[in-house]
Amino acid sequence: MTAPPAPRKVLGRLSLPERAFVADALRTETVGGVLLLLAAVAALVWANIPALHHSYEAVSHFHMGPEALGLNLSVAHWAADGLLAVFFFVAGIELKRELVAGDLRDPKAAVLPVVAAVCGMAVPALVYTLTNLTGHGSTQGWAVPTATDIAFALAVLAVIGTSLPSALRAFLLTLAVVDDLFAILIIAVFFTDRLNFAALGGAVAGLVVFWLLLRKGVRGWYVYVPLALVIWALMYNSGVHATIAGVAMGLMLRCTTREGEEHSPGEHIEHLVRPLSAGLAVPVFALFSAGVAISGGALGDVFTKPETLGVVLGLLVGKTIGIFGGTWLTVRFTRASLSEEIAWADVFAVASLAGIGFTVSLLIGELAFAGDTVLTDEVKAAVLMGSLIAAVCATVLLKIRNAKYRRLCEEEERDDDLDGIPDVYEQHDPAYHLRMAAIYDRKAAEHRRIAAERAAAARHGLAEVPGGAGEEDDRPA
Repeated sequence: MTAPPAPRKVLGRLSLPERAFVADALRTETVGGVLLLLAAVAALVWANIPALHHSYEAVSHFHMGPEALGLNLSVAHWAADGLLAVFFFVAGIELKRELVAGDLRDPKAAVLPVVAAVCGMAVPALVYTLTNLTGHGSTQGWAVPTATDIAFALAVLAVIGTSLPSALRAFLLTLAVVDDLFAILIIAVFFTDRLNFAALGGAVAGLVVFWLLLRKGVRGWYVYVPLALVIWALMYNSGVHATIAGVAMGLMLRCTTREGEEHSPGEHIEHLVRPLSAGLAVPVFALFSAGVAISGGALGDVFTKPETLGVVLGLLVGKTIGIFGGTWLTVRFTRASLSEEIAWADVFAVASLAGIGFTVSLLIGELAFAGDTVLTDEVKAAVLMGSLIAAVCATVLLKIRNAKYRRLCEEEERDDDLDGIPDVYEQHDPAYHLRMAAIYDRKAAEHRRIAAERAAAARHGLAEVPGGAGEEDDRPA
């Protein structure tokens, strides 16, 4: 009789290659997240100091670019449609890599982050919609609280100094990748109100050329960068949001290695472009998007207007319930079980951290309420407030568990045989145990030598003590 299969573990320890990739990706995103935080703070200061407010508006609305090509855009517009295309290009590469070489390659492993991400977008949208139907507000902003900002979330982790295990960090990263995919689809489907079919056809033709050049193995940035700029310009003029061009090109790159390759072309290009995305594109976008007027009255309005309250509740409540609920449902109905190292409290804390929505939420807020400057700024303030509250809640929850996280991280990093590979990944390798046996033999020999020296010293000391004591005892009282 065949024994039933053992339940599959979820959120367990990563494989060594995946752990190395995640560590490298998160390192760059964390640095970018800190820059993002600084840019957001700079924007708020610049926009709210009366003496500087006019200059912020002047710079944000300064137009430049060729009018004949339909690209005479404001600085803020260039940041949202131009620089963010770089961010979405990296997101496209990440998604392609996850689909062909990462966790999403295995359907069983992909179920958890996909379901959690979908629920983590559907529930905030539902919370926003119900809040606005009840309060007689506008439902146009339903998509604003659906996005998670991985860079901002990782910056919070860096600031609070928590030792979140790599499995949970990878779960958060994969969530964000799937989240970005659906955010891209939302932007493409729901925020395209006009189409220029000639420009769209040109963009598609450019993407076909881009794909053919990749298939033929053509190399050289001087070929692809000008072509990418043409595709982006055509996509912008087509009426489809220009960042879609970045995603499409990212998805076309090959992310699997061939014989003789240490890294795939996609990984190589992502390694080159990610610092540009995290260190320049996203912070500059934040600088010209987060500069909203903040006052006591404005902050109070965030919790009284249905549109802004819906955003705050969507990020804070919807994201947490959606991701936690999606994870629980996946484990409940797929015969999976949570890794012994992770508790449901940890999943809840990460779910609350995913309530930090910034970059894409601000972008969708601008698209959803285009033409209504006042409501756009109020929704941006709601995104900032909701993200701040989510960050504080996640900080409290993660700090409570930080002692356990530190022990898990120390175990993951431990390398007693000094071969550069953590010991937890070598438990099934006989050579590892032979190396450890040799190390312990050397330590045991050293301890035996020390013990023999101490014992000899002790015997020598005892031999001298009786003689000296006898001479002293012979003296008269």
